[in-house]
Amino acid sequence: MISQRFTQISARRVFAQRPISLTSTRFSAPALITACKPLTQSRYRTIPASKTKSPGLLLTPIQPTDPIPHRPAATQTVPEDEAYSILKAQRAARPISPHLTIYQTQIPWTLSALNRITGLILSGGFYVFGAAYLVSPLLGWHLESSALAASFAELPTAVKLLLKFGVALPFTYHSWNGMRHLVWDSGRQFSNKMVVRSGQFVIGLTVVSSGALAVYGL
Repeated sequence: MISQRFTQISARRVFAQRPISLTSTRFSAPALITACKPLTQSRYRTIPASKTKSPGLLLTPIQPTDPIPHRPAATQTVPEDEAYSILKAQRAARPISPHLTIYQTQIPWTLSALNRITGLILSGGFYVFGAAYLVSPLLGWHLESSALAASFAELPTAVKLLLKFGVALPFTYHSWNGMRHLVWDSGRQFSNKMVVRSGQFVIGLTVVSSGALAVYGL
């Protein structure tokens, strides 16, 4: 420990008295290794005394031997149609955002979507029939109640049943589910368990009431 400390002090005195060039000056081995250890690890390499004509170690800078790999950018001019087809193929290979297919089918979000769909069917049907009824005298259409009833009576029983069930289904579902939403607005039946149970109850009421309306009057 004392000898190492003495070597460090000696090396500092040598450097302070005589500035040196690390690429060409020779020193005794202990002083050189102690003073220039960081340099030998990064930019310089040591040559043993057995390979030199004078005692001591010689520091020489390390020259890079391997060139840095590089590749020039290559461009190619293509027609506009071909460029568009390449772009279209690249867009087709892009990943798409997940949609409804990744979600598990559950009663809450399914019935919520059906509530909006049935509302759109009912409102759209009323608007379309109302507009057709207004322009029917101009176009010669017979959309009066008596004419519709007479045309419906001539249909087969199975067709009548399907038509009545198809018309009653969105109306009954939207009505029962609307009552369910009114209960939620009062702050009740809003737990996950009750939401699922009330949804199942609405589905049952919809099927039964639609079937009853379809059978009624046949």
